[in-house]
Amino acid sequence: MIDAVMPTYTRTPMGFERGEGCWLYDTEGNKYLDAGAGIAVSSLGHCNPVLIEALVNQAEKVWHTSNLYRIPKQEELASLLVQNTFADTVFFTNSGAEAVECTVKMMRKYWSAAGQPDRHQVITLKSSFHGRTIGMISASGGEKLTKGFGPILPGFVQVEEPSIKKIAKIISTNTAGILVEPVMGEGGIIPLGDSFLRNLRLLCDDHNILLALDEIQCGMGRTGKLFAHEWANIRPDIMAIAKGIGGGFPLGACLATEKAAYAMQAGTHGSTYGGNPLACAVGCQVLKTIADDVFLKNVRNSARWLRQQLESVIATYPDIFTEVRGEGLMLGIKCKVSNLDVVNSCYDQLLLTVPGGDNVIRILPPLIISEDELKQMIDKLENAASSLKDKQNA
Repeated sequence: MIDAVMPTYTRTPMGFERGEGCWLYDTEGNKYLDAGAGIAVSSLGHCNPVLIEALVNQAEKVWHTSNLYRIPKQEELASLLVQNTFADTVFFTNSGAEAVECTVKMMRKYWSAAGQPDRHQVITLKSSFHGRTIGMISASGGEKLTKGFGPILPGFVQVEEPSIKKIAKIISTNTAGILVEPVMGEGGIIPLGDSFLRNLRLLCDDHNILLALDEIQCGMGRTGKLFAHEWANIRPDIMAIAKGIGGGFPLGACLATEKAAYAMQAGTHGSTYGGNPLACAVGCQVLKTIADDVFLKNVRNSARWLRQQLESVIATYPDIFTEVRGEGLMLGIKCKVSNLDVVNSCYDQLLLTVPGGDNVIRILPPLIISEDELKQMIDKLENAASSLKDKQNA
């Protein structure tokens, strides 16, 4: 019964019972084009046969042993991540929030082991989103997340806007590092920009502090590179990932350089399920697929076409939309009307989009979306905007 589910989400009436590629089918038999991908999770679409095969093959062998023992699939996925990123070592989690929790623990442990335990503060940005645990809502600091859950945890300092000068001013002898999303997702699809990220890396180097990136939503090919920070040609010290790495199976990871992770020795952190064989078997196939240069080139080509078409839609409906922003297939459309009204109008057109902060709707389709499906998405979005315009004029 639906009443048995805690009402922490304002859920829509649709319930989906089947998926295929970029499409979801509800219990009434309606076919929806999925431009949300479960909030940037189903990176290779629904019921991808390669992922099904990987999951079934592993399910027929062993599901769980715990991290008390070696897990071969975990070692395989860790090696693939190390080969394809800046990282030297990986800790696996079940979710993005856990991956960022590990990130913050690592930053603090780094300085504690260096004999400077007072360096525990982490600088973050207002409107950021790093998860829903007490620790992560404390990191974000926004009232929308923290109201009613106080007292929030100390050790985080928020900057109102992504400004290098403002961040530099609050760096102190208590600063452990800086944590940002290269493209802010929940905050409204706000790219920090290549220049900002390069200057942030330099700032951290100048002050000998750690740079941590949250690429949970913007990573795993979403921007057209394997990870968003690659556009700026920088290397973080620590990075949290999740969502797309599991292709729909719960999986997250905290990646780090050997230097940043040197204090994370036996007993400092753990997870019962993190890096279990089922999740890592799927993750291996996801990473092998997305890390391919041809695959990423196709994402960039799709993204260019989609952005051009969205700009045209915005120009046609200036009373509904104001701008498009974002990178790759992580795009946001700023709305003049309520973004929830736009999302609901899209539902009427059998199109799934995702609301975000700053009155934005998020466009986050599976990375495998075809040209024909992109055209159908634009048609559905135009029909949704036209319907809203008609209501305005009624």
